Amino acid sequence: VQLQASGGGLVQTGGSLRLSCTASGRTFSGYVMGWFRQAPGKERVFVAAISWSGGTYYADSVKGRFTISRDNAKNTQHLQMNSLKPEDTAVYYCAAALGLPTAQAMSVAGLVGYWGKGTQVTVSS
Repeated sequence: VQLQASGGGLVQTGGSLRLSCTASGRTFSGYVMGWFRQAPGKERVFVAAISWSGGTYYADSVKGRFTISRDNAKNTQHLQMNSLKPEDTAVYYCAAALGLPTAQAMSVAGLVGYWGKGTQVTVSS
């Protein structure tokens, strides 16, 4: 099972980026998929998640600026990040978990079953 993230980069404050994560190796039917991020010297924290049926949940710090979506037929999820701030600078990790009742449940990092390699997002001031 692999999760491959892409779309990171360098952007100025106020700019936008779109991250993508493609799952391979098995079908992710029923999985909650989501994103975490880790800034230098800090712990990995929850960003957003989406359930198989499309229910979403966001960290307060990104609510209203980030939008998570998924394409179940392609085993792919996306994170549209708008109005980026320097504090959004981090390595972003995609994640997947089975057996969660809601997208909100993924906000507990210990409930993640699969992690992808990170993609760097840098927001310059």
